[in-house]
Amino acid sequence: MPIKIPNNLPATNILEGENIFVMDADRAYTQDIRPLKILILNLMPVKSVTETQLLRLLGNTPLQVEVDFIYTASYTPTHTSKDYLTEFYGTFKDVKKKKYDGFIITGAPVEFLDFEDVAYWDELCEILEWSKKNVCSTFHICWGAQAGLYYHYDIPKYSLDEKISGVYLHKLCVRHEKLLRGFDDEFFVPHSRYTGTRREDIEKVPALTILAESDEVGIYAIANLEKRQFFITGHAEYDPYTLKNEYERDLKAGLNPHVPKNYFPNDDPANEPAVKWRSVAHLLFANWLNYYVYQETPYEIDSIG
Repeated sequence: MPIKIPNNLPATNILEGENIFVMDADRAYTQDIRPLKILILNLMPVKSVTETQLLRLLGNTPLQVEVDFIYTASYTPTHTSKDYLTEFYGTFKDVKKKKYDGFIITGAPVEFLDFEDVAYWDELCEILEWSKKNVCSTFHICWGAQAGLYYHYDIPKYSLDEKISGVYLHKLCVRHEKLLRGFDDEFFVPHSRYTGTRREDIEKVPALTILAESDEVGIYAIANLEKRQFFITGHAEYDPYTLKNEYERDLKAGLNPHVPKNYFPNDDPANEPAVKWRSVAHLLFANWLNYYVYQETPYEIDSIG
């Protein structure tokens, strides 16, 4: 089944070029189907890139998915035009009276700041609190995961000695969890971050379960299974060239970055990146949508919460 997205969203052409079935709003309204309603809080500076990455994965399931995008009203993005935001995005006040089957909170380039120093922190706290009663399942990514763990469970983040950048081997910590159904015992996922979360802090919270981790870069997937909250520290949604673009950006900025690990063959940036995480990404999002959104959400969406 297709993913329903706003009319004229630029990601449409990219997804159709990849043979992913998308449906604009006008056509979707003619179908007598109760679609899954997914809200995406996009905190990344270049909105269109993250949109495409997430829609690619949400659209690869047999379920019809209807997506709304929001950004923070308390901080206006500087890398996305006001006209673009006006056409394709709303703010929290536009959706706070609605219910959603699923909610995705992206990462954000604010890792060097304490949570309380982030310009939109108070607004994000209001959204996170709202999600408890108005969303069936919430999926937090990278900084969004750290923010969610801090707000809901008072789990801190820690600065790292150097940036984690690359594609790292992971292992399952729980064998039969539905979110990881179909995963190999070991699998690769990209990471790109300056901060991390420690196992000992997570283990202090009985409601949280560590689902997967990496010997090199630590915890990858954490969940409160009862509340259907998921906290993912890596970036399975990344495009093949995302780490390459970040590396070249940091080079130009004079940051002297390390070459992303296990990403370029022979760790040589002159080589084309080798994608090792595509199947993981599709499984991760398909499992979340199926087992924790579609299978758990009530048919009458207003009864959520």
